[in-house]
Amino acid sequence: MPHDPFSLTALGGAALAVPILVWYLVRRPPLVRTTKIVLLFGIGVFPIVTAGSGNIAGFEATKTRRFCGSCHVMTPYAQDSGDPTSETLASRHGRNAAFGKDNCYACHADYGMFGTVTTKIGGMRHVYHYVTHYHDVPVAEALPTIEIRRPFRNEACTRCHSTGVPGWNEIGDHASLIEELRAGQVSCVSSGCHGPAHPFSKVGRDPARTFRDHVGRAP
Repeated sequence: MPHDPFSLTALGGAALAVPILVWYLVRRPPLVRTTKIVLLFGIGVFPIVTAGSGNIAGFEATKTRRFCGSCHVMTPYAQDSGDPTSETLASRHGRNAAFGKDNCYACHADYGMFGTVTTKIGGMRHVYHYVTHYHDVPVAEALPTIEIRRPFRNEACTRCHSTGVPGWNEIGDHASLIEELRAGQVSCVSSGCHGPAHPFSKVGRDPARTFRDHVGRAP
């Protein structure tokens, strides 16, 4: 049963609109002023409330780790990310109280004025690739072929991990590479620094073998 206000509002709007439409179709009352006002709510106000609230609820649902892991080839990533015993970068961010359940979206989203739009367009590209290629491919076979579409941008990290606080700059590698990090010339999630973020990354390891090693560790 949904518990967020937008889902409840959408269901409530639909629940109010349906009886009005059924009443009109069954009773066929004359189109007097009262009937028109009732129909205004039944085919106008309540459906608009349902559509608007439902779209917002759907958008919020697509930000969750549960949604990101709903495709079977992404399930290992979501399981590791939610594994409290895992030491991967993704799992550590999954334990963040501020955005843990949405950590996939929080880290992979394109931020900026049109960040939400570009992120969702990218998500539709993922759906296309899944439907046309991965939907019937076993996970162990799919993992070696999955790679990020473009290099992971440091801005996704520095949005939370500032490069200007004293504690950050006390780390030697940070201080010596600060300009390169800010310019994106050195990656925060390279295999030599804080990456790879996922245990199934293609960087320096065999994803299929790593997957077999992790089977059964899901929470």
